[in-house]
Amino acid sequence: MGGPTVEARKAAIASEPTGDFFYGRRYYIQKTRFWGYVRRPGQSWDKSKLVIIKEDRKRQPDRLNENGPEGQRYGYDNNYEYKLQGYFTGAESYDPNSNQFLQTFMLTGYEVVNRNPGWLFRPDDRYDPYRITVYPR
Repeated sequence: MGGPTVEARKAAIASEPTGDFFYGRRYYIQKTRFWGYVRRPGQSWDKSKLVIIKEDRKRQPDRLNENGPEGQRYGYDNNYEYKLQGYFTGAESYDPNSNQFLQTFMLTGYEVVNRNPGWLFRPDDRYDPYRITVYPR
């Protein structure tokens, strides 16, 4: 997945602005309904949570048709990093295709921070669009 050195990533996270928002990394696996990983500013990605987005107030960034043209379909933004406004609802939601109960995040706003941030948890992360391969260990 490429990206910075471990030291550069740690330094970037340590120097992040703080505030009442979250950082999110889109993690798209075909046929699943989870959105990706969400963490607080200054926390390492190892502390992030895999979430399902609740769209009652704002639709998730890639809410598009799954069969649309390349680059304009659901999941086009895999591995994009976002600054997210919202909150954890305290509820869990079930994703039947990954057979997981995950925390629910109510999205109220977002902006793209980086379209190519590289690896998420470790430099040796490998992406497979058909199965979960990127997770904290």
